[in-house]
Amino acid sequence: MDTNITIREFKESDLKSVKQIINDNQMFPSEYLDDMVSGFLKKETEELWFVSETDENEVISIAYCAPERMTEGTWNLLLIAISKKMQGRGIGSDLVAHVEQDLKLKDARILLVETSGLPDYTLTRNFYSKCGFTQIAVIPEYYDDSDDKIVFWKLLK
Repeated sequence: MDTNITIREFKESDLKSVKQIINDNQMFPSEYLDDMVSGFLKKETEELWFVSETDENEVISIAYCAPERMTEGTWNLLLIAISKKMQGRGIGSDLVAHVEQDLKLKDARILLVETSGLPDYTLTRNFYSKCGFTQIAVIPEYYDDSDDKIVFWKLLK
């Protein structure tokens, strides 16, 4: 499938498609998304939300990052998800690169990302490494018994 992919800012009409992507990837209950994105849609926050869409206007990915409180130029990539049918095509890498470029324009210094240490998240951890992130911390049993939090770091400057 030769499809052009465009990355753009999230808009309210994307909610249904993004909820489906989140549900398909079993990330978290998608009903949380309405509250999560409300400040961004009202322009009340510095948070960044992006989607990728095909040339047929089908939303196929989502990324969300926010500045870390009480830091200077540190951001956290809190959500990235790709439609199951579009995974493995470089869309996630392109989306991360877009987020990084946008953050550099905002004079961001550091981008963090956190994920689970469970075996089911091995591909996720490998993805962040391939995107140039360095694993810098493990917080044992953070999410649950035997479910460590793995923190990745990337210098943006």
